[in-house]
Formats: sequence, structure tokens, C-alpha cells
Amino acid sequence: MQTFLPAEFIATSAGQRADAILRDCVHCGLCNATCPTYQVERNELDGPRGRIYLIKQMLEGEPVSELTRHHLDRCLVCQACETTCPSGVNYHQLLDIGRTELEQRVPRPLLQRLQRALLRGVMSRRQLTVPLFALARLARPLLPARLRGHIPLLRTPIATGNESHQRRVILVQGCVQPAMSPTTNQAATAVLNALGVQALSIDAETCCGALAAHGGGRAQALEQARRNIDAWWPAIEAGAEAVLMTASGCSNHVQGYPQLLAEDSTYAARAQRVAELLRDISEFLDAERLENLPIEPRERIAWHCPCTAQHGQSLDAPTRRVLTRLGFELPPVRDSHLCCGSAGSYSLFQPDMAQTLRARKLAALEATRPAQIVTANIGCQAHLTAGTGTPVVHWIELVARGLEATLQSS
Repeated sequence: MQTFLPAEFIATSAGQRADAILRDCVHCGLCNATCPTYQVERNELDGPRGRIYLIKQMLEGEPVSELTRHHLDRCLVCQACETTCPSGVNYHQLLDIGRTELEQRVPRPLLQRLQRALLRGVMSRRQLTVPLFALARLARPLLPARLRGHIPLLRTPIATGNESHQRRVILVQGCVQPAMSPTTNQAATAVLNALGVQALSIDAETCCGALAAHGGGRAQALEQARRNIDAWWPAIEAGAEAVLMTASGCSNHVQGYPQLLAEDSTYAARAQRVAELLRDISEFLDAERLENLPIEPRERIAWHCPCTAQHGQSLDAPTRRVLTRLGFELPPVRDSHLCCGSAGSYSLFQPDMAQTLRARKLAALEATRPAQIVTANIGCQAHLTAGTGTPVVHWIELVARGLEATLQSS
């Protein structure tokens, strides 16, 4: 793609990245074939190619309007287009640059800015989300159906048995997951303990920064990345063999810390080291002797691989291997590459599209007649739960409960 970006913009690091990404695009349109919003709308501007043109025009100085924002906001950043693209266009980085520029060119209305600032300020703080969700559960029967769906009920706690072991990993707690699904990290801790690995919780850590980065708060995202590196660093220096995550949305963002902090001379090298140690729980378990876990699966499950896992980190295969090695049967799911519509805060700000995509995803998952649906990201888990009576859990919880049941019966 030929570009005519202004010289002053090209002189910036963002401008150089945008120019290189735009030049990679060859206009083929194959990306539209796997874009969830294009599949629904059949509108060129609601597909990656159309959005790339909108961003290109804006960066070249063409007028922009609320219509530009409408189509850029409709993107889920699922990265399915990147998996499809034969030219390797780094679309999500270009979108981040485009959205940042758009915020400066056409500021959002005050109410929208306040909503997004409130979401970043509250949902990124675990010390706020846990008590807030506890109160919300008490008021849940009185809330409108749309809000009630965002407040999942708590499940029976899992005994972690977290003992001291020679092998240690940092198990990142997250900010929303402890409030919405505390059993996820309980399950991970229990499974790790059964394998002789101690899970370390670092109280000083904060939100990974994904919520801020995708919501127009780049400065906040940078600060959160630095705080996490500082929090994890003593345990890394003490020999922690991995920075382990159970939420694929978070791990997908932390994977990008080296790029985020590339121009920060104080943190660039440490960010690279964190990324090298970063493991999703599926990657970590895939390298372990799972034969040591006495699990007897009895239920049919349907596996929904989140976009951040499937397209962002190529984690579908290791997760399938882990579940298959443990004896679970994974029937094929139609259109498994398409997004469920959660996409972080997307389901809050684009509810109609999010619900349309969820209905399609649930129809495909439930066609396999599962007893449970399993996934790997808290956003997907909560979003899908709100649309079905079939239990939706993180797959590591399925493993931990199977382990727990087997040990109790022996």
C-alpha cells in the first residue's frame, strides 16, 4: 500500500510503525473472511481492510468524524484477520495507533470519556473489584437483566493445598478474575501443587494494563506495566521459573511489554525478561508429566478458545493437548475461529454486536451437546455464562475438580 504520511508524523516511532504496517497491506481482502463484524454487517468499513483505509486516510491528514470512530470502535481486536493475512499485517498495532490519533483529533463526548475513565479506574484495581462484585451479587436479583448477566455467581471454592516446593512460579492474580471467578486461580494452584510446583502470589502487582491500553489510557498502561515488572522482579531474581497466567487476555497483553516499553531505557531489558518467562497455564502444563494427575473425566465438554489465546498466542494446540492427555474428549466446534463477542469492555460499549456474536458462538458450542463449556479467559467466561444455562468454566477448573473428586473417592 502506498502511503503519504506527513513528515512530522513519520519522524515519530508511532509514525514509522504505522507506515511500515500500512505498506505491508496488499488490499487482498482475505481478512474479511474471518472478521466477525464483517460476517455480521457485510460492510467493507466493518472489516479490517476498510478500517485500514480509514486509519490511513486519517494519518495522512484527511478529515475524520464520528463515523470513523463508529467503525473503529466496532472492531473487537480479535486478531483473526492477522491469522488469515498472507502478508503478515500487524493490524492490532495499527489500530492502537489509529485509535490514539483519533482520540486526539476528535475527542469523545464527555459522558463517554467519563465512562471509560471510570471503567479503567475501578476495574483495574483488585482491591475495588472484589468488594464491588460481592455487593453486586447481593443486589443481583434486583438488577436489570443486562447488568445481571455481567455478575456471575460464585462457585464452590477449591482447596489449593499450596505447599512449599523447590519449584516456584509467579501466578498472576489479575484484577477482574479474582472478583468474578476466584476458583480459576484456586484451581491452577491446586493443579500446580499436585505437580510439585508452588504458586507465588505477589500482592504488589496491579492490572496488566490491557484495559487501559485498549481504552485510550496509554500512559496508565505504561505505568501499570512498570509496576508489575517491579513487583515480579524480586521473585524472578530469586529463581521463579515462570510468570504464569490463567487469563489469556492478560497474557496476550503482557507478551507485548517489550514493545510497549521499548523506548524506556530503565525497563526495556526487564520487560524482555518478563516476556521470556511468561507462560500461559496450558503451555506450562503441556511440558509437565500429566500422568501424575489422577483424573477421571466423566462429562462431555465443548472447548471455546479465546481470540487472545487462539490468534494472539497460538494456544489452541497446547490446551487441546493437555486436555486430551488428561482423557477429555474435545468434539469439533463449528466456526471455532470466530470471536464470542466479549473482547474485554467491548460487550459493555457495543452490546448489540456482542450479543449477536455470543448467540452465534453458543449455538455452535451447544450443538456438540456438552455438559460444560470450557474456555481460558475471564471475559469470555462471563460473557458466555450470561447467555446460556450450560455451565461455563475455565478449563483448569475442570481439571482441578476432577483431581479433587478422584482423590476424595480413593
